[in-house]
Amino acid sequence: MTSFALCGRLCRNLGSRSQSKSIGRLQTLISHQLVNHQQRRFFDLQEYQSKQLLHENGNSVQKFKVVSKESEAASVIFPEENGEMKVSKWSGFRDDISRVEEFVIKAQVLAGGRGKGKFKKNPNLSGVKLTTSPNEALEYTKSMLNDYLITKQTGDTGVLVEKVMIAEAVRLKQEFYFAIVLDRGFDGPLLITSPYGGMDIEEVAAKSDTAIRKFKLPIDYKVEFETARKLAVAAFDIQLHDIDIIDQCAKEILKLHELFLKLDATQIEINPLGVTNKRQVICVDAKVNFDENARFRQKWVDELEQLNRTETDSRDFEARKHNLNFIGLNGSIGCMVNGAGLAMATMDIIKLHGGEPANFLDVGGGATVDQVKAALKIIKSDENVKAIFVNIFGGIMRCDTVAQGIIESSKSLNLNLPIVVRLEGTRVKEAKQLIEASQMNLISIDDFDAASEKVVELGKL
Repeated sequence: MTSFALCGRLCRNLGSRSQSKSIGRLQTLISHQLVNHQQRRFFDLQEYQSKQLLHENGNSVQKFKVVSKESEAASVIFPEENGEMKVSKWSGFRDDISRVEEFVIKAQVLAGGRGKGKFKKNPNLSGVKLTTSPNEALEYTKSMLNDYLITKQTGDTGVLVEKVMIAEAVRLKQEFYFAIVLDRGFDGPLLITSPYGGMDIEEVAAKSDTAIRKFKLPIDYKVEFETARKLAVAAFDIQLHDIDIIDQCAKEILKLHELFLKLDATQIEINPLGVTNKRQVICVDAKVNFDENARFRQKWVDELEQLNRTETDSRDFEARKHNLNFIGLNGSIGCMVNGAGLAMATMDIIKLHGGEPANFLDVGGGATVDQVKAALKIIKSDENVKAIFVNIFGGIMRCDTVAQGIIESSKSLNLNLPIVVRLEGTRVKEAKQLIEASQMNLISIDDFDAASEKVVELGKL
């Protein structure tokens, strides 16, 4: 069972500088590119943003508000003394949450492992805290804001916390797993469910073959309430006499299916879908991913992208402007390749020869001179890069276009890094003639293995 089929927890894992997160993102990227001729990029949704989408859709989520200033936190927790916080579109519920029985305070960053993370200024503080005390809730929020949270996915530098979610804590007596993914083999939504939620679904699948249930829904199929009730019983092993739980789960299934279609989503994961001690069914944690080919009719994406911009690698935005696929890694060998499969193979062979790739950068099948120049500019902006490997197989892509882009970039960007160029395919002779005529210090090698070995050698000088 593949990580894509199981959903994993890829949405939050996108865009990190850490190796473990980047591999998850590459798996998602390749899954999409295998079926899309048009290259598209992916972006991250913060937890509160996914929950906001669910809330506006009519799904049950715990009450929350999002703050970015200490004064806003004081207004949320002590509204009578400080006045109520002005609520905007992406700042949570309009309801007063100051009188909840228990608070959960959660740092909003694009990284997993927050509950086990620690802050630079206060190593004893994690990114998720529970408390029944309003005063403690305020202090936790103040301490998290504008500090760097370090988790297993952020690296030692951590991520600056600019937003904190103050939410109503919920106590659960049952936890289910529910996800909808776009099954590209079936050409329709696939429901993936389990009676065992609250943990990584891969772990559940590894322990039991029967713990994961799948239900295929034709893309044009309208799910009726009675069908959703039957799905809930089969998906979560709910006892038939628990009619109220069945009905609530059915409502959530209907609403999530509706949202999946409305957002042009490729994945909606709820883990857990919980039943509280008060017998309320709530979407406790949510992750959303969608098809960027539908971006023209999903205007909310641009809003969220701007909200998340400060903590996302700036090179991502530069790549997006030029319709390039870029993921930053931690190595010293800059890579410019066309095609996700060749890019992965390139990174593998670099590692085989003892090097470490600095990035995944796919220029696509029909890149222009300007896109090639933009790609090299992005690579050069990484101070860790010691050598660059350009590995192009020209099918639709013309090798002479790539060569022209490299030559122009070398002149305009003052590229003083060693560049190993491997070109094969369409107009490769013309490309080699351009490189030779340029009299620039570009190392042209035809053999994939030899070229990889050479760039690793140059990167160690």
